[in-house]
Amino acid sequence: MTENLKIEEQKNIFEKIASGWKFFVKHYIKFPTFILTHPIKGFDYFKREKEGKMQVAVVFMLLMILLRILKFQYTGFVISQNDPNDLNSIKEIALVVLPIVLITVANWSITTLFDGKGTMRDIFMMICYCLYPMLWTETIGLIFSNFITVEEAGFYYLIIGIGTFLTAYLMFFGLLTVHEYGVLKCIGSIIGTIISLLVILFVILLAFDLFQQIYGFFYTIYREISLRYF
Repeated sequence: MTENLKIEEQKNIFEKIASGWKFFVKHYIKFPTFILTHPIKGFDYFKREKEGKMQVAVVFMLLMILLRILKFQYTGFVISQNDPNDLNSIKEIALVVLPIVLITVANWSITTLFDGKGTMRDIFMMICYCLYPMLWTETIGLIFSNFITVEEAGFYYLIIGIGTFLTAYLMFFGLLTVHEYGVLKCIGSIIGTIISLLVILFVILLAFDLFQQIYGFFYTIYREISLRYF
């Protein structure tokens, strides 16, 4: 009886592993690849059939952060002159997370003007899914950079350029499909997103400058009180 229970438990474990592997292959490889090769149909499934998964989007973003950190430390000396001791993990995290968040907010903020149908969640997930080709090209570029000479550096930049182009390509079709736009309206929304992004950055810089002035004012008062009475 005990032996049968052990066999049943092992069977359940194998079934769970097999189920997890199928989920991984389907949602982390097959579906993103399908979006890459069939962007309009892929993003249609992404939105209407709820094929897009938030956990996959977040994992892609985390992988991009990890790749940036690995690139800083391990990119070949022909390409990078970074000192590994100068690595600032918070900065590398911010350089991935902040652009995604700001573009999400900027694009969502103009959806009312352009009658966009996508929610903030849809936009965020779409942007993260668009990182998929860059994850591959950045990984290939990182490995390749350690085996090339100066004369072959152009191939590295070609690989990175292809990944960047494919990400931009996917984002265009992602906005087109998620918001249910036509081509001209999508182009207009991209221009609107850029303007909105610049306004958001201006407000952030203005708020930061104001904070610095307020901090400086109170710090001056604190210094005066300290010097006079302590």
